[in-house]
Amino acid sequence: MDSSSVQAYETSARVAAYDADMDLMHPNRHKMVEVIMAALAASTPDPRLVVDLGTGTGFLLDRLLRRFPNCRAVAIDGSQQMLSTAKSRLGSLAERVEFVIGDLRQAETFGAEIESADAVVSAYALHHLNLQEKAELMERCRARLKEDGWFLNADLVVSEDEFLEALTQQMRVAGIVDRAEGRDPRFRTATDTRRFIDELQRNECDQPQTEADDLRIMRGCGYRHVSLLWKDTREVVCGGIR
Repeated sequence: MDSSSVQAYETSARVAAYDADMDLMHPNRHKMVEVIMAALAASTPDPRLVVDLGTGTGFLLDRLLRRFPNCRAVAIDGSQQMLSTAKSRLGSLAERVEFVIGDLRQAETFGAEIESADAVVSAYALHHLNLQEKAELMERCRARLKEDGWFLNADLVVSEDEFLEALTQQMRVAGIVDRAEGRDPRFRTATDTRRFIDELQRNECDQPQTEADDLRIMRGCGYRHVSLLWKDTREVVCGGIR
């Protein structure tokens, strides 16, 4: 995770627009969070501790705390502005959360308060890590999980096939333009949208891996029952159990 990817989320304008932009660019995130909640509920109906990696504005965390009333959470993000926004979103639910400002690449981010977690979850955060950084993070998370605890990740992948990757990106751009309905100057045309996306990905140092690589490194870290739980083109929910 390049430091510039964190700095991008310390910009007030970016944080303020984040959720509205996500609904335009990634409407599947609602379904992806539902899949995480369903997998966790099926295996651990009453989780007591969940770690949320890259909490952002608290979109996933809010739903998790409402779904599981006995659960407390450790919320980790590199951006103070994002965590402040998450706290505001959560309201009284924030009383059940330990907020940690830290770099997901660093072992010291995972302090002594994180142990015997029922699950580690993440949504739209780990694509900022390269393959080695992601593998090291998954290893640290596995050490913090209870036996049979889940690692669940909702994120982006790229295709190994260049033609399919180009097709997927065309579909992505067309969907954003349709949802924007001409109301947002950034997304009025396919050209405008592609330009905005390319600049955003450069600024935020996006580096998603292939689905096969994500599953391979999870297995390599010792997770069991590693599985692709849901997929829609370039968006996936995958997971494994300690």
